[in-house]
Amino acid sequence: MTNETVIVPLTLQVKNRDVTFSNKDGVSTGTVNILGRVTNLNHKVVQTFEDTVSIQVPSELLSKTQDNVSVYWKSLPLKPGLYKVDIAIKDVNNPDHIGTWKRSVNVPKFDDDRLSASSLILADKMERVSTHEISTGNFVIGNTRIRPRVSAGSGVPVTFKRDQSLNFWMQVYNLGIDEKSKVNSAKIEYQITDLSNNKALLDATEETAKLNPHADQVTLEKSVPLASLQPGKYQVTIKVDDGVSKQQIAESAPFVVE
Repeated sequence: MTNETVIVPLTLQVKNRDVTFSNKDGVSTGTVNILGRVTNLNHKVVQTFEDTVSIQVPSELLSKTQDNVSVYWKSLPLKPGLYKVDIAIKDVNNPDHIGTWKRSVNVPKFDDDRLSASSLILADKMERVSTHEISTGNFVIGNTRIRPRVSAGSGVPVTFKRDQSLNFWMQVYNLGIDEKSKVNSAKIEYQITDLSNNKALLDATEETAKLNPHADQVTLEKSVPLASLQPGKYQVTIKVDDGVSKQQIAESAPFVVE
């Protein structure tokens, strides 16, 4: 966001079966309160947030939607450093039903002279937003609405169906700019690897000079249909080779196809 502020997107997922629904006029409604707190290493609270999320389902369809999920997104601007994020989710229709989640978050510092990248986000939805929605609203980063696929648990890869597309998004920062031409010159390599045999199923490249030639930052967005992939475990890798600064970086993320 700035040299001293980094956007940390937080995504939470709640299953319908974990929420208590009340029925009124043929509509079943489940509501949860979400409370969040961010603390630093000195246990000082640096940020809090609170939101209410409601889920509405026609009552006759409630039993068939128990495995459906609701996804909540919060954008947290934080300075570089180590933090702890604590989340409490309270079931409004069952006050004794409370879920908690906590995790440490290391917010990196992006030095101006070091090639670096954001997290590699795997998403089930990615689309352009209108001009007035840029950088505002749920799941919006810049001019893209990107809804991350949420893992079933810590350390568990995200899961996609074969009839879906894998969307992935990443930003690259501090590309070198040639002093004479004023143009960047980095090669981006995309790979999807079958982890059962380490065979590359996708190996494609593109040049940053064709994406945004005069910028020291580029946003990488790709969508890959998964119909041709057999059920199994895979990994997306993005490699960046900067021809001006002579620096290289790589980011990767595993996923499962069912």
